Amino acid sequence: MKAIGYQTPGPASVLTEIDLLRPRATGHDLLVRVSAISVNPVDTKVRAGATPEPGQWKILGWDAVGVVEEVGESVTRFRPGDRVFYAGSITRPGTNAEFHLVDERITGHAPTSLSDTESAALPLTAITAWEMLFDRLDIRRPVPGAANVVLIIGGAGGVGSIGIQLVRALTDLTVITTASRPETRDWVRDLGAHHVIDHSQPLAAQVGALGIGAPGLVFSTTNTDQHLAGINDLIAPQGRFGLIDDPAALDILPFKRKAVSVHWELMFTRPIFQTADMGEQGELLDEVAKLADAGRIHSTVTEVLTPINAANLARAHTLIETGKARGKIVLEGW
Repeated sequence: MKAIGYQTPGPASVLTEIDLLRPRATGHDLLVRVSAISVNPVDTKVRAGATPEPGQWKILGWDAVGVVEEVGESVTRFRPGDRVFYAGSITRPGTNAEFHLVDERITGHAPTSLSDTESAALPLTAITAWEMLFDRLDIRRPVPGAANVVLIIGGAGGVGSIGIQLVRALTDLTVITTASRPETRDWVRDLGAHHVIDHSQPLAAQVGALGIGAPGLVFSTTNTDQHLAGINDLIAPQGRFGLIDDPAALDILPFKRKAVSVHWELMFTRPIFQTADMGEQGELLDEVAKLADAGRIHSTVTEVLTPINAANLARAHTLIETGKARGKIVLEGW
C-alpha cells in the first residue's frame, strides 16, 4: 500500500512516499481504506522531533475518513462497508497511508450529509474541543457570580473554530473569541461568536470594554504563555481555565488568589492509556455527526489539496507551521 513517512525528523521536506505491507484487522481494530485526511499542528510537532526506530518509517496523520475493509474478531459497532471518521492514537502508525488500523472504540460513523473532505476536518479538533469544554471545564455548570460567558483564545484555528460551534449548538453561553486579521475575524463571526477581540492586544481591557462581566470559563488554544497574565486579570473568581498547547513554562501561581482551576486536555489520553471510558470518544464522534447532519455545526475545512502525496502533505505542514492557518487543511484521494 502507498504511505507517506520519514526516517529522520526535520522540516516538511523529509516526508517521503513509500510502499508498506497492508495490515490486517484483529481484536477491536478496523482496517479502513482511507479516502481523506486532515493535517493538525501535532503532525508538524511530531515530524520535527520524533525519531522512529532504526530502519523504520514514522507514519504521521490522525484525522481520517474512509470505508471499513475488515473488522477484528472483537468488533461490535461496525461492519465492512461502513463509512467512518476518527482521529486515531498517537502511539500507533498514522493515517497517511492507503489502509489504516484504528480501534473501533475511538471511531465514529461519518456524517451522511458531509463529503469526505468536509468530514475529515472534524474528528481531532471536535474531540479536543468537546472534551475540554464539556469534560474538563464542564461549561454547563455555572461559575458562581461569573458572567454566562466563555472566552476561546484562538477562535480561527481548527479547535477554536469547532469549539465556537459546539458552544453555540449545545449551550446558551455567550462566546467571546479572539482573532487578529480581518478574514479571521469574519470567519469566527460566521461560525457564531458573539464578540471578537484581538489577541495581539491586551485581553483583559478588551473583555472589560464589552461590559458583560467577567468570564468564568476560559479556553486557550494557542500562545497561552503570552496571554496568561491577562487571563488571570480577566477571569472571574473560582473560574475554570483550560489549555491545549505546549508552553515551555507556565506559572499558574497567580491563579491561587482567585482559586482558579487549571485543566489540560489531550485527546490522545484515552487511547494512550486504554482508559475505562475510551469508548466515549466513538460515541462523541457519533454525536458530532448527528449535529452536522442536523445542520447545527459545519465543517471547518478551508483548503483541499489533491491527491494525497508527499508534495501536498509537505505543503500542508508548511502552511500549518506559519501559524496563520484558518480552519482545517484536508488532503483527498490517493
